[in-house]
Amino acid sequence: MLQVEKNDIQRIICDLLSITVYRGVLDKPVTSRLLDLLNECRNNQYLSAYRRFGDLCSALLTDTGMKSPKQAIAEEILADENVFTLTLAKSGAENLTEELLSLAKRDLSILYSAASNSAGLIKSFFDAGSPLPCWGDLPADYPLAGRWDECINALGEFHLKNGAGRFAFCNAFLWLNRDIIPIEHPDPVRLGNLKGYETQKSIVVNNTLAFLDGFEANNILLYGDRGTGKSSTVKALLNEYAGRKLRMIEVPKENLNELPVLTSRLASFPMRFIVFIDDLSFSANSDSFAALKAALEGSLACRPDNVLIYATSNRRHLLKESFSDRGGDEIYHADTIQESVSLSDRFGLVVTYLLPDKQRFLDIVLKIADDHDIDIGREKLLALAERWAVERGARSPRYAKQFIQNLRARLARGEKV
Repeated sequence: MLQVEKNDIQRIICDLLSITVYRGVLDKPVTSRLLDLLNECRNNQYLSAYRRFGDLCSALLTDTGMKSPKQAIAEEILADENVFTLTLAKSGAENLTEELLSLAKRDLSILYSAASNSAGLIKSFFDAGSPLPCWGDLPADYPLAGRWDECINALGEFHLKNGAGRFAFCNAFLWLNRDIIPIEHPDPVRLGNLKGYETQKSIVVNNTLAFLDGFEANNILLYGDRGTGKSSTVKALLNEYAGRKLRMIEVPKENLNELPVLTSRLASFPMRFIVFIDDLSFSANSDSFAALKAALEGSLACRPDNVLIYATSNRRHLLKESFSDRGGDEIYHADTIQESVSLSDRFGLVVTYLLPDKQRFLDIVLKIADDHDIDIGREKLLALAERWAVERGARSPRYAKQFIQNLRARLARGEKV
């Protein structure tokens, strides 16, 4: 490798290390591996350079082939969470300060130069003998098409529409190990898939729309019998309104004492968040009971305006009690009972889901069957559905759905029903 080429590599490395606004990009898989490879090329470390080259190619592999390094770095820029992207997500490019805009443009120019010029330098180091991945330009409709420091308006439109950071490319998340983890394959259920319970769905949807429109909205407890669609109603909201920058984060019950950490972290984002707690109930003396009470209402720190809590439960009173608890020997026993029922009172809305009667169950079956174009005759369909419910000892939307799934499979296999 010529000395002039080493100098060029040195310049790219120094420029990358001086990035300020987009500094988080340097820790992302492709950009960090490119930087490692450039370092080995600069130092003439051939064996290490080949290893770093393999690391880079591995980071570019997808199930459809190898991604262009330039595209991969552009995606890492779009997914970066920093003060610039958060400002764009909140109000677009119009309210940027000159200083922040200048720093962001400098970083984008450096990253563009590194993504554009590294290919030739790396090829020169390997004497053009290695099959380098394609380093082509991006599609014309991509937010970073052209020189990246000249794409501020396109970046503003992208982040204003999609949000910033990890929330720009994913809508559903799990709170785990004090981190927000993307869910790659969320439940695709839509509100139209949920038959019956129109009044309940309307309450939940109207509250959510008020929240998305910036009006006051309530935390919601959806409680009632199992299999009635409580959890599906909440999950369907995300699929209906993710385009309005709604994001959903599921918090396992055992992590409820970390709610203040999560909500304070979400406060700085311009998106709207529903914290989803499924199948909620507590045993006596649970730390999570007090933590959720404080998060709903009563803590010195108020809940951020961009966060709501939606919980589902099979219990109206969320703290499990026994008869011995009711008949205890505590002097102020009434206070203990009030404490046990106080949590559900802190949800602004309590929406009840009860098992349907026979007629409503069969109506749900007919609607689901119609969605799937099942035509075996009304009488036979209803008779089979009722038998299915009787065998399981209950009628519920879940059993109706499972019945139709089973029936479709049998019909697809050519079975006689």
